[in-house]
Amino acid sequence: MEIKRVVADLPSKNPVEVKQFYEEVFGLEMLMDQDWIVTFGARSAMPIQLNIASEGGSGAVLPNLSIEVDNLDEALERVRMYGATIEYGPVLEPWGVRRFFVSDPAGNILNILQHEHRAP
Repeated sequence: MEIKRVVADLPSKNPVEVKQFYEEVFGLEMLMDQDWIVTFGARSAMPIQLNIASEGGSGAVLPNLSIEVDNLDEALERVRMYGATIEYGPVLEPWGVRRFFVSDPAGNILNILQHEHRAP
């Protein structure tokens, strides 16, 4: 068996209201809109990954979704321009990840992260 896709399903009482957040902050493309479900994606290939955890690290709550970006400062600026609430950070964690947590309009906690590259 080959896994073709892993999809995160986040709860929202009004998915259409949340779509602007994911479009503006992350530049995700809306692939499907059925009113009760809105699906976003990116044309670039992304690896499949699934985390199973008891907490979010450094004593933080476990986020609903993690999104790795190539420029954390730009993501933070977009979140601030949108007016979303920063729940944690930004912080450089001991394991070499710079990140912050933000709530989407439905209250889902997102872990926005960038791996720090250190010279050998």
